[in-house]
Amino acid sequence: MASLSPQTLLSLSKPNKPNSKQLPSHASLLSKLSQNPNFSINKQRKLNSWVVNSVGNEELDVLPVQSQDLTDMQEGVVVGREEDGELASQVSQVSGFSDGTLSFDGFSSASSASADERRGNEEMERLIDRTINATIVLAVGTFAITKLLTIDQDYWHGWTIYEIVRYAPLHNWTAYEEVLKTNPVLAKMVISGVVYSLGDWIAQCFEGKPLFEFDRTRMFRSGLVGFTLHGSLSHYYYQFCEELFPFQDWWVVPAKVAFDQTAWAAAWNSIYYTVLGLLRLESPFSIFSELKATFWPMLTAGWKLWPFAHLVTYGLVPVEQRLLWVDCVELIWVTILSTYSNEKSEARIAEAPAEAKPCLLDISPPKE
Repeated sequence: MASLSPQTLLSLSKPNKPNSKQLPSHASLLSKLSQNPNFSINKQRKLNSWVVNSVGNEELDVLPVQSQDLTDMQEGVVVGREEDGELASQVSQVSGFSDGTLSFDGFSSASSASADERRGNEEMERLIDRTINATIVLAVGTFAITKLLTIDQDYWHGWTIYEIVRYAPLHNWTAYEEVLKTNPVLAKMVISGVVYSLGDWIAQCFEGKPLFEFDRTRMFRSGLVGFTLHGSLSHYYYQFCEELFPFQDWWVVPAKVAFDQTAWAAAWNSIYYTVLGLLRLESPFSIFSELKATFWPMLTAGWKLWPFAHLVTYGLVPVEQRLLWVDCVELIWVTILSTYSNEKSEARIAEAPAEAKPCLLDISPPKE
């Protein structure tokens, strides 16, 4: 699109003087500018807009223009050309311009279709996850209930349903005691693994997730820590605690509770957070930062629950059955541990982009 140069505009804006030189014709200027290869269409458009605004605002004298192009001669302002019509129609087809206005109908429909497709994919993924989680829960629950109810299947001949339900708890307890005698460490590992998995599932439900939309990986990590570490370490810890306090005096139980809630609680909380961080593939610095931030709050939070529970643990429950009682209370405690650990991890992940953003801004080249 042809237009006037700034030099021409300055010459046009000056008042007419008797001795001033004759200005060059508009047609000759247009032809020279159009022949210049460096004078692009965008520059022509910007210059034309600048000329129009300057003429309209300053109310300067405007020379009439005579040209073969289709122009609007009112107030001496060029407003259109045949070539502009063709170019405008092309821009309208490409960029959404129509009749001088910008239209986003094409873009909005495309973005709406993309958003609908994305929502559909997310709904499908959520449905698949719910199906898998529900299958896992139903399979594990069915297996556990079947094993508990069929403990006496060899003696069912002539039994009623009432007799089966009545004797199942007693005979399951007898079977558990037999396993504690033959393989105590493995039995306690299995119990701790189940309890830590259930505790993490309960924690996710308390966080607002639907029942069957839990994070399987997170629950597996917690259960793995309970199975591999808590069950075996607790077995040897309770034996060590009995050897450390081999007395029967009244002060032994408070002493065991105090030792449990200082040395053992500090050691186990550190192990739990460290191993969870390793399973999440976090850096040692992140693990140490989380441990440093959670050590004292979690230790003091345990003092609100465990001293009362351990009065029963060390005062009434035999050594071999202590872990089972502790794991029942652990359902509450693991819920607190898992929730606190994952909140810290998610907060640290959310802060990482915010910390990286200023760095990106600092290294970006300056704008010209």
